[in-house]
Amino acid sequence: MSKPSMLPTGWFQVAWSADVTDHAVVPLHYFGRDLVAFRQADGSVGVLDAHCQHLGASLAHGGCVVDDGIQCPFHGWVWDGQGRNVRIPYEKRPNRGRRIRSYPVTEANDSIYIWHDAGGAEPRWEVPDGRAVLGPHVASRKYYRFNADCRTRFERVKVHPQVIAENAVDPHHFRFVHRTPISPGVLRETRDDVIWSAKVGFGKRWADGVDRPADTVNTIEIYWSGIGISFNGEHIRDGVRVISICATPVDDETSDIFAGYWISDEAGDDFADRLAQAKAALPDDIRIWEHQQYLDRPALAPSEAAGFEALRSWARGFYPQSVGHGV
Repeated sequence: MSKPSMLPTGWFQVAWSADVTDHAVVPLHYFGRDLVAFRQADGSVGVLDAHCQHLGASLAHGGCVVDDGIQCPFHGWVWDGQGRNVRIPYEKRPNRGRRIRSYPVTEANDSIYIWHDAGGAEPRWEVPDGRAVLGPHVASRKYYRFNADCRTRFERVKVHPQVIAENAVDPHHFRFVHRTPISPGVLRETRDDVIWSAKVGFGKRWADGVDRPADTVNTIEIYWSGIGISFNGEHIRDGVRVISICATPVDDETSDIFAGYWISDEAGDDFADRLAQAKAALPDDIRIWEHQQYLDRPALAPSEAAGFEALRSWARGFYPQSVGHGV
């Protein structure tokens, strides 16, 4: 069964901010390409294709950050964050005719994202502030420090990012994958060309399916920005937790999944226990995705067909027009 293109358009996470320290050079491999991320002298992050356009050495292995860019370990050519050659140590002027492919970078949400477009087009939207877009009950809270235990990466998972996004319209999987007593009810759902947003409610208090905007207990706010970035805001008895799940294609078969966890700072609670509870669900999903076959035309039940069809129609806007994908 054919799956959607693994060269989708949008913002995709390639690292945690903490992974790219001052003057660090970090090798990456996404979208079937070797890349290099580096923390420039001014503190901003650049991401380029990895290979120097002089003689093809890898900037990611032995390259170093200098005042005006990243220096190749082979002959010292220096390239800036836009992929322009700015200095050749043994020549009077740089080579202005050659460039390395560069990627627009946004650093937000303790994360580093690049804009990917197979045709090289510029970004069409901005990376969201993960807590702000989930509503006042999330944005207004104080959260524990986002430490190393709060950020994870599952490498080379056999899953397409769209499959993860389809969880937004799949309330019934909660019963069987995450063992909730009943499926949540979808209380609200909105979308435009970029964003898919929903609110779901758990338990008898939400059995009527009516959204009461000021009431957020036992609900999850779901927010997708393209198919590469998602945030869930869960309001449970113990407080609020924000979970980011961002999948980035590595090659034609696999994606890396970056998962981040922000836990609200509630008086007298147990941060470690609440963090462990927040992290428990995703491995259950990954076990399914690793062995799941993507079906162009799945045998959907009547109660779920409209949601899946709508999300797949929305997702089609993030693929190169010349590449086929599922209905």
